[in-house]
Amino acid sequence: MKTLYLVRHAKSSWKFDVIDHQRPLNERGLHDAPIVAAHVAASMPKPDLIMSSDAMRAKTTSFFFAKAYDISEKDIVLDHTLYDFDGRDLVEVIRSCDDAVDCLMVFGHNNAMTNVVNTYGDKHIDNVPTCGFTAITFDIDHWKDMSQGKTIFTSTPKEL
Repeated sequence: MKTLYLVRHAKSSWKFDVIDHQRPLNERGLHDAPIVAAHVAASMPKPDLIMSSDAMRAKTTSFFFAKAYDISEKDIVLDHTLYDFDGRDLVEVIRSCDDAVDCLMVFGHNNAMTNVVNTYGDKHIDNVPTCGFTAITFDIDHWKDMSQGKTIFTSTPKEL
């Protein structure tokens, strides 16, 4: 059995003159991320591995979740491949995950998150919102065999 946690980065700011990859979280994102992270950490088991896009907004969001789970920021695997917007690279990263990892948490971007949630989960979500969390379980032993799973938990800032 494998469990995948997918998290779209929290709300980012457009007020700074930086490239997209360096956009920080805005006030709402900085407010929402620790609230959703605390709720998820109280509701769902600790992941074996956290991976994140190396984009500032995803990385910062992952830090809030790591803190909620009492995981060191230095243990987060940053991967530029997760700076993906359609989901193909996201799926490849997941499928190449070490099989010793039973619970994987990944931080990334839309539309990749919504596409993967709807392709591999059994609950349709029109649009995974910023800081939206989805957990999907798979009856598999190897990440490379990932196919249709079961959506077991979702959380969004608006719900909290």
